[in-house]
Amino acid sequence: MAEEQDDSQKTEDPSQKRLDDAREKGQTASSREVSNLLLIGSLTLVLAIALPGAMRDLALALSHYLRHAGDPTLGAAALGGSLRRALAAMGLALLVPLLVTIVASVAAPALQGALVWTAQSMMPKAERISPIAGFKRLFSLKSLVEFIKGLVKVGLMTVIGVVVVWPDRQRLVASGQLEIAAALVVLWEMAIRVSGAIAACLVLVAGLDYAYQRFEFMKQMRMSRRDLQDEHKQSDGDPVVKQRLRSLRMEKARRRMMAEVPTSTVVITNPTHFAVALRYEPGETPAPKLVAKGVDSLALRIRELAQEHDVPIIESPPLARALHRSVELGALIPQQHYQAVAEIIGYVMRLRQAGGGVRGSVR
Repeated sequence: MAEEQDDSQKTEDPSQKRLDDAREKGQTASSREVSNLLLIGSLTLVLAIALPGAMRDLALALSHYLRHAGDPTLGAAALGGSLRRALAAMGLALLVPLLVTIVASVAAPALQGALVWTAQSMMPKAERISPIAGFKRLFSLKSLVEFIKGLVKVGLMTVIGVVVVWPDRQRLVASGQLEIAAALVVLWEMAIRVSGAIAACLVLVAGLDYAYQRFEFMKQMRMSRRDLQDEHKQSDGDPVVKQRLRSLRMEKARRRMMAEVPTSTVVITNPTHFAVALRYEPGETPAPKLVAKGVDSLALRIRELAQEHDVPIIESPPLARALHRSVELGALIPQQHYQAVAEIIGYVMRLRQAGGGVRGSVR
């Protein structure tokens, strides 16, 4: 019941990370029918291209022995030589199909994107040797589907073979009375036709089976919302921790900013909601630099620090709002605010000169 409940909660499509992790473990969507199609199709080409020459060589190797099969004077040495030549010819004839089989077995997973080199799939697991787990796999829905699919495939291939061979059944029977070379030609033609028809049928079977295997694999890889949240935490970090770190960084930045207020030239206010601290020393920067800014409680703290360190405070609501909105911390003020800021800086400079260098608070 718990497993059914877990499966019912897996309503989300798998993430790319889950698919990548599954691939590293050797779990991919692949169809055996695609492998069968590639194998039979390649063997059909081999039969059509390479088999005639191989059969000719085999017939020549066997011809001497078959012509003298009834000769009682044929010695063991001559018989052994004929058999060795026949076996060598047969081995050469089977070498190409064997190589094609090996190439097809590797190429089929590669075409499906399921060629994975991993040792994890070979690691021993308890469920692989567990009789209970094996019993469940044996009588699972997937095993039933595979069994029915196998029966349908065998029946379909049988029907195809009968349909292809049946019109030439008399010729096939009569081939037993022909010479070996002619009989092999008849068998070669029949094999080409049967394997070609089966390969053509497997195109449809492989396409349907791959679509089904892909659907089942993506269904198996589905995730619950909790899985997505846990994966997000693992990849990007716990949101609570990230929020805490963000708060710490903001607090450190605020402290550095507030440390700049005592060294500022002037603080421009709204008068209560906004506060912007500017510093300008001739030769230090080409234009005044915004060293601190804040709203509400932070603006109040900026004004308090300015008062404690005798930094002039000028009330200019439009300019304070504009600078707070458009100028980043530590940036020079833009050109469109030069005139307004120059008037305030000039006023502050005159205030310094009139006060003999002692700063005061101007409201």
